[in-house]
Amino acid sequence: MRTSTTIEALVVSWQDNLTLAVEAEKLGMDMCWISEAWGSDAPSPLGYLAGRTDRMLLGSGTLQLGTRTPTAIATTAMTLSELSGGRFVLGLGNSGPQVIEGMHGVAFDRPLRRMRETVDVVRQVFAGDKIEYHGSAVSIPLPGGDGVPMRSSLPANPGIPIYVAALMPKMLELVGEIADGWLGSSFVPEGADAYLEPLRAGADRAGRRLADLDLCQGAEVHFVDDERELAAVAATRKKDLAFSLGGMGSATTNFYNSAYSRQGWADVAAEVRALWQAGRHTEATALVSDDMIFATTLIGTEEMIRDRLALWRDRGVTTVRFYPAGETVDAKLTNLARAIELAHEIG
Repeated sequence: MRTSTTIEALVVSWQDNLTLAVEAEKLGMDMCWISEAWGSDAPSPLGYLAGRTDRMLLGSGTLQLGTRTPTAIATTAMTLSELSGGRFVLGLGNSGPQVIEGMHGVAFDRPLRRMRETVDVVRQVFAGDKIEYHGSAVSIPLPGGDGVPMRSSLPANPGIPIYVAALMPKMLELVGEIADGWLGSSFVPEGADAYLEPLRAGADRAGRRLADLDLCQGAEVHFVDDERELAAVAATRKKDLAFSLGGMGSATTNFYNSAYSRQGWADVAAEVRALWQAGRHTEATALVSDDMIFATTLIGTEEMIRDRLALWRDRGVTTVRFYPAGETVDAKLTNLARAIELAHEIG
């Protein structure tokens, strides 16, 4: 299994995150993703990291489609690939209506079609072709305008891998069909068919195998010395999960809630969402069980986490994305070092 981590650049100090990434590379980490949510962008810190690292891959985890044109996405990726010496991986995601509409003022419409057409255009730009595409969500050049098809002045670079973040079945099928890798979350290996079956269906449609994709799955990693500590650690995570189930997205669209529902927690996910939306956050948090926390994280003793990683590997995960717990950089690096060693150990 390859190892990676995800950083949201300015959630904590950039210097701390820079130290984490640089030191993690020394520990043997294979890949670092920079996320976008409703804070810092991804390309700026990725460009900085390109000059401070030597070996590990650098990925956008993810660029939000509604915030850039497909051509801007492609040229950003090609620029970062050049700056990093070919180490850049393009991760794309649709985000959700709250961020795209509520923050950026762009309609969150036809996400499936927009993703397919964006990837088509991005690959056209990567290939060095003149950009001409007329789909239902993307049309270049603008119809009825004065523009004619152009090509980027950057050298062609068709080898940049494209990963797509997905939780819903139809988007997972699209990942299986068109992407080089899947960026996943909320993964329960015992219920992994909720993800793997649509990924496999999409791969079959494109005449390839599920094994042709890099399945990159993420979770918090937190080592404890004794199983008696587990309940206390789980208690500190419940509000965050309640927020994901009830507050991430809009009143009608929550992909995390849907993912948990498809993996066995439909009733509790619905209750948490209703309570959270009603402003009853404490009651919503109280409904989140320890099992829900442990099923989708890597929290436990070294033996427990080793067993969990082996189960991930057996279900097809090829790159694990660690979110190391810890109040300080040193604490996070301690968790990350142990996790990297275990992942490489189990293969």
